[in-house]
Amino acid sequence: MKKLGFKKLGLFLGIAASLALVLSGCGSSSKSSSSASSTNKGQSTMQQIKKRGTIRIAVFGDLPPYGWVNKQGQRVGYDLTLARQIAKDLKVKPKFVQVNANNRVDALNSNKVDLVLANFTVTPERKQVVDFASPYMKVSVGVVSPKTKPITKASQLQGKNLIVTKGTTAENYFTSKQPNVKLLKFDSKTQQFNALKNNRGAALADDNSYLYAWVKNQPKYTVGIKSIGPKQYIAPAVKKGNKSLLNYTNKEIKTLTDKGFFKKDYNSQLKPYFGKEVTPQDIIIK
Repeated sequence: MKKLGFKKLGLFLGIAASLALVLSGCGSSSKSSSSASSTNKGQSTMQQIKKRGTIRIAVFGDLPPYGWVNKQGQRVGYDLTLARQIAKDLKVKPKFVQVNANNRVDALNSNKVDLVLANFTVTPERKQVVDFASPYMKVSVGVVSPKTKPITKASQLQGKNLIVTKGTTAENYFTSKQPNVKLLKFDSKTQQFNALKNNRGAALADDNSYLYAWVKNQPKYTVGIKSIGPKQYIAPAVKKGNKSLLNYTNKEIKTLTDKGFFKKDYNSQLKPYFGKEVTPQDIIIK
């Protein structure tokens, strides 16, 4: 009887051990599956966007006339009109995520957004970390200053404070090409323009087209340097390696260009805010 009891005990322990291995295997598989699901969650492929029914688009909230929130609480502007058209053609709803210049790349890489339409200038450095689609706008850096103390050439900025927004092409240009200029950096467009009004710098550098828009309502200031550095281009951006969304966006930009969408967008969203210094040819890519 004792001998038989030991056999039963051994059999029971063997079954228990096997069961533990099976359960452990199931747990490992479940964990692995969960991990894979977590990795895939939020990725920006075309298939996932359509399944989700929304496309998450990074936009500015304080950069008229490109992307801002008006007095009625509506998101409006040149980039917003394009964003809504892309969503409409995709047959999904747009979901806007407000960003600043210095967190546009992070928004893509952390899967918070699928597409960036926030006045994003194409640069060699940014091409290393995101994929740019075809450009839809031309731009160059300009410098705005008080009319009483106008800055009309870069040499006047030597040893003085120049106001810029972090992560912009203006910051990059003056850092690399004008190292003797002291940069006063801010996180948002609102902060940088307030700093200029508070005389914290001799001038402010940013994309020249919306500097023209800004001074139209600020008669005490002038765009003394209309263009400095090379002509650059604004384009949509997707997460690095997201070929499906990149290919679609390229086709969409071409289709909209052929249909004259950007001329209409310019006339409705930009022209009312610009002075005579800016023409459609300065902005639109044909």
